[in-house]
Amino acid sequence: MGKNTMSCLVLAFGLMIILVLNASASPSDGITCEEALRQLITCNLYFLGFRPSPSPICCKGVQNVSQQANTTTIRRSLCECFETAAKAFQIIPQRLKQLPQLCKVIVPVPLDPTVDCNT
Repeated sequence: MGKNTMSCLVLAFGLMIILVLNASASPSDGITCEEALRQLITCNLYFLGFRPSPSPICCKGVQNVSQQANTTTIRRSLCECFETAAKAFQIIPQRLKQLPQLCKVIVPVPLDPTVDCNT
């Protein structure tokens, strides 16, 4: 893939984050949707199928987000955030689901764009 195409994908991904952030609610305390997506932006090439596995920096972001998802309210908010982001960014659902296993991180938030975040 050419350098220009990759740059355009990263730019488009960043712009989509802005759109999702404007549409997502965030908890009053703890990590917000915006903060979580910023930490996971390094995963975009994996999410979109351009890398066979997540990078170490991506996995560090997953670990950070996971550690900060420490209340039911935050977990529900992040679930909704990830669900919206996955649909908006056209993330490959199977890649999202595999992320905790590949990064060897226990994630207290479902990484599945089809999950009901209220359960």
